Amino acid sequence: MTTVLHTADELRARTRTGRRAVVMTMGALHDGHAELIRTARTIAGADGEVVTTVFVNPLQFGAGEDLDRYPRTLDADVKIAEQAGADVVFAPSADEVYPGGEPQVRVSAGPMGERLEGSSRPGHFDGMLTVVAKLLHLTAPDVALFGQKDAQQLALIRRMVRDLNFPVEVVGVPTVREEDGLALSSRNRYLSPAERGTALALSRALFAGRDRHAAQEALRARAQEAPSTHARADALGALGEARAAADAHAVAQASPGGPEAVRAAARQVLDDAARVTPPLRLDYLALVDPADFSEVQHGHVGEAVLAVAARVGTTRLIDNIPLTFGAPV
Repeated sequence: MTTVLHTADELRARTRTGRRAVVMTMGALHDGHAELIRTARTIAGADGEVVTTVFVNPLQFGAGEDLDRYPRTLDADVKIAEQAGADVVFAPSADEVYPGGEPQVRVSAGPMGERLEGSSRPGHFDGMLTVVAKLLHLTAPDVALFGQKDAQQLALIRRMVRDLNFPVEVVGVPTVREEDGLALSSRNRYLSPAERGTALALSRALFAGRDRHAAQEALRARAQEAPSTHARADALGALGEARAAADAHAVAQASPGGPEAVRAAARQVLDDAARVTPPLRLDYLALVDPADFSEVQHGHVGEAVLAVAARVGTTRLIDNIPLTFGAPV
């Protein structure tokens, strides 16, 4: 049976055996959180311990954001956490986490925290990193798990842990989606049926960018396999790239997996969604390097994240997918 604790002293009093794995949440748990807890259970093993934190962090909410209406559903959260394999739900009060009120000393997210989500939500990542740092101290885990849906958050936590020498392993867990592709989020419950239909454009845009990327990478690989310029032209022609086949060398130099084509494919879906009712209002579409969340440029080789944020009605949603760009031919 899952134990519910509300103070750090109660948590410290527990006898620890094996590895402790922590999943940090703001409550309103759904199957995305459950997948994090299930993964934590696997990592901790039968002899270890899984702690799920439930704390709505006021430092992460800016002016006009949804702190007051953010759902508080602790009883339901405990049931979900228990079914997924949590040993403990740690649900501290604001006074427990921030004794004496909001902290004067906070963690700064630095330049990466000012991009994308940080630009749209000033101060958000400073508040997020501050509470993550405090919860890492309070729960003292061996491993902490976070969802890849919040890709910039995950990147910043990894950077904080590395830069400030936290003795914890950070594990990212893939995004969990509904059958129609919508990424699971506690904020999805705010969407009306019509708004939810519009919101599907976020994942469709990402999938369009991914598909364009896959087609271009296949073209690049096929061209790379060809032993000569003429053979390469034939290979490209077989893929229906008649114009490219006319000058195979130029195609090779142009790097078929270019970022601009990926962005363009995704943006077309988002532009279409801006014209429906209710409309999608785009905050950003970005293809970034996960190391620092700067925009990737032509000729980029290695990992990238295609990320999108938008509002539908009064609800703000984010989503992303990882991509890998091969070396130009």
